[in-house]
Amino acid sequence: MDVLELESFLPYRLYRLADAVSREFSKVYKDRHGLTRPEWRTLAGLGQRGTMTATELGEQSAMHKTKVSRAVAELERRRWLIRTSDKNDRRLEHLTLTRAGLAAYGEMVPLAKAFERELLARLSAEERAAIVGGVAALEAKLTLG
Repeated sequence: MDVLELESFLPYRLYRLADAVSREFSKVYKDRHGLTRPEWRTLAGLGQRGTMTATELGEQSAMHKTKVSRAVAELERRRWLIRTSDKNDRRLEHLTLTRAGLAAYGEMVPLAKAFERELLARLSAEERAAIVGGVAALEAKLTLG
């Protein structure tokens, strides 16, 4: 029988790497604001795009709708976002950050950029170019980018 060695299987390695980077970055937003990963992704998505629906947030962040729903509820409880019903379809809600939510997002952006710089600084210039290029190529081939 053929055996699959997970430690050398690229999809598994990419998953583990993404999870490790995400866990390390989560320390930044958890320490600063006590946010979970879904809450951070929701805050970041709305901060970047302005107004979105929960469905759009889920698609952008690759989160299941229940995680999006819980994150939205928590950010609403903190008064960091507001929901506005769609004028044409009452089933749809548009989510927007409040002034307090925008302030938290504005505080997190430089921390996120610093984290990325520090992460990439662990690599040589050639390694940085290779990983950025390789990730972009895979995203393009998988129609993610």
